[in-house]
Amino acid sequence: MNELRPPIKPGEWALDFALSRADQEGTVSMADYRGRSPLLLSFFRGLYCAFCRRAIWRRHLTNNKLRALDVETLGVVATTPENARRYFRYRPAHSVLAADPVLTTLRAYGLPKVELPWRAVQSTRVNPTDELPEPLPVGEAAQALTRLDRYRPTDTDQEEQKRTWNQSAGEFLIDRGGIVRWAFVEYASEI
Repeated sequence: MNELRPPIKPGEWALDFALSRADQEGTVSMADYRGRSPLLLSFFRGLYCAFCRRAIWRRHLTNNKLRALDVETLGVVATTPENARRYFRYRPAHSVLAADPVLTTLRAYGLPKVELPWRAVQSTRVNPTDELPEPLPVGEAAQALTRLDRYRPTDTDQEEQKRTWNQSAGEFLIDRGGIVRWAFVEYASEI
């Protein structure tokens, strides 16, 4: 793994940040939530990632349930604000999203870039949203979901994919006071 710090663990303070909104004009920060409500903070690879696009879109399925529990949601996408806003103009996000094109926040929270064994990845068959007729190898599943979306990667997407394709995604549940209470980081050996 290539990481600057280990992932933030339950019991640690959530780190402050301020980022441009990805879903509309403006900024969003941890300070917007601290003292107000618990927060489910999710980190996604760029929009080139079919699985991340699906996870962002499907977030609306749980937002109402989380709001009923007084939990807000915030997603951070590893893309430029302009690229994200262009996409979300046609596919509304249904939740607050921030853009982190240089992965500053992802690194601060300890989400690693990993060296994946490509053969093992390609031999893994997935159908994460049950939209495909059968589980497919990861790369084929991503292509099939991209076709279903009628998604056309932008030049920005293609550059971001080269730079971040092996970036981990993750989620942190942060209490009203700013303490991480639960964490999930892809490829992390322990949290």
